[in-house]
Amino acid sequence: MTKKIVILGSTGSIGRQTLQVVDEFPDEYRVVALAAGTNMDLLAQQIIQYKPQFVTVSSETAKKRLRQILPDEQITVFVGEDGLLNLAELEGIDLILVALTGINGLRPTLAALDRGITVALANKETLVTAGSLVMKKVLEKGARLIPVDSEHSAIFQCYDEANRLSVEKLLVTASGGPFLNYSVKDLESVTPKKALQHPKWKMGVKITIDSAGLINKGLEVIEAHWLFSIPYEKIDVLIHPQSIVHSMVEYVDGSVIAQCGLPDMRVPIQYALSYPKRNKNSFPKLDFTKVGELTFSRPDYDKFPGLGLAYEAGKMGGTMPTVYNAANEQAVDLFLKGKIKFTSIPVLIGKVMSKHVLVNVYNIDDILYIDKWARKLTQELS
Repeated sequence: MTKKIVILGSTGSIGRQTLQVVDEFPDEYRVVALAAGTNMDLLAQQIIQYKPQFVTVSSETAKKRLRQILPDEQITVFVGEDGLLNLAELEGIDLILVALTGINGLRPTLAALDRGITVALANKETLVTAGSLVMKKVLEKGARLIPVDSEHSAIFQCYDEANRLSVEKLLVTASGGPFLNYSVKDLESVTPKKALQHPKWKMGVKITIDSAGLINKGLEVIEAHWLFSIPYEKIDVLIHPQSIVHSMVEYVDGSVIAQCGLPDMRVPIQYALSYPKRNKNSFPKLDFTKVGELTFSRPDYDKFPGLGLAYEAGKMGGTMPTVYNAANEQAVDLFLKGKIKFTSIPVLIGKVMSKHVLVNVYNIDDILYIDKWARKLTQELS
């Protein structure tokens, strides 16, 4: 049976690669709806190729532009956050892939889960900012939440739910980014151009900057805590520059199960779409005889303090991860605009966290209010 899917963030890196997976299996999936931000030229191409019935764009200006490009296309166009919620609440949807940037993915994810729709989540900020709300909804509605990030997909594939109490540790791997061998002094002069040159993965701008400072790995640690109900003390980060082992699960008997593959996001995307099936594809395959050595080391928390701040925020719990995420998003934006140094990103995050009064019982409105507060304070402190 053909799966009816919705892709939120179709013009971004994950969205484009998701459509490549759809191209690989045209009889398996039908794209019912797409959502994009401002890249109307690419969205128009996607509409022509995949014939969705609905799309959502970021603004009335973007909607007008799309109508100018496709004046004769019979399609319903929604706008903004309400438009995203409209897509998440469509009838007859089998799966919604959330690949939006930042906290924008939170409300659509909750809306889809509330209706029992399977969510393939490529938006880590959703769980970082409101993990308890999301996982509570998963349990209440019996919905399925499938991780798309390569690391969490790897753990998902290695994690034996029947023996969850036998899990000793989650080992989350990180390539180390472009500045693995830089000194603290070298990091002072890093430019956005340098930070966007990731050695292994082709990703969106924001996640690439996060990866350069290991902050992305910090976000993934918090996400893993919620996805797999594992305490932070049992989640370790390992630097693995080859990016072949995507993450591992260690069990109490000493067994360590790893998921390996080439650094290609289409593989975890495909697994999220086809789960629990595995389908043969034409993507390049891993040849261990050509890999050479696989190395692992501990991260340098002094050089990359943003990772340690993530553990601190996660262990404090409540709304502190929301503050960590919001301050980071705002700081990354400031760095990309040339207003602060690369090394100022974790400094700003730490300052904003220190000024937050923790809230342990919260709802979505609280999360959104605190998110705005943290962003504003980050701006002020910069």
